[in-house]
Amino acid sequence: MRLLALCLFFLLSCTGVRAQIPAGISWNTDLGSALQQAKATQKPVLAVFSGSDWCKPCIMLKQEVFDQPEFAQYAQDRFVLARFDFPRSKKNKLSAEQTKVNEQAAAQLNKEGAFPLVVLLSPEGKVLAKTGYRPGGVAAYDAYLTQLLAKK
Repeated sequence: MRLLALCLFFLLSCTGVRAQIPAGISWNTDLGSALQQAKATQKPVLAVFSGSDWCKPCIMLKQEVFDQPEFAQYAQDRFVLARFDFPRSKKNKLSAEQTKVNEQAAAQLNKEGAFPLVVLLSPEGKVLAKTGYRPGGVAAYDAYLTQLLAKK
């Protein structure tokens, strides 16, 4: 049985089945760069504010939605992605420069200090919608984001 599973894995690897899933999506860590890319591509920005090592809903949103291949597939042609993290643990500490960039983005878009916060921006930088964690997994979250964009 184990040999059969190994053979199946090998066959799928060789036939390129994995190539159908995006290798990964890139997240901007600078709001200005994300907005430049959004203008150039005429895509909205999906900006995420998270506390990756202390905020349970942030961790759940990342694991249940943003880390899933289905989200990568959904987002790759729809959004310019930006992530602004605010870890508290010393081992996860960001560089002083990145901390400053994140704080500047938060001063513009997350004055309330909400975590997690997902902000949808037009390519011109206008806030279209704000949301946070929602249960239901990647399919439900993707549908919700589509619904938010349809209202604008």
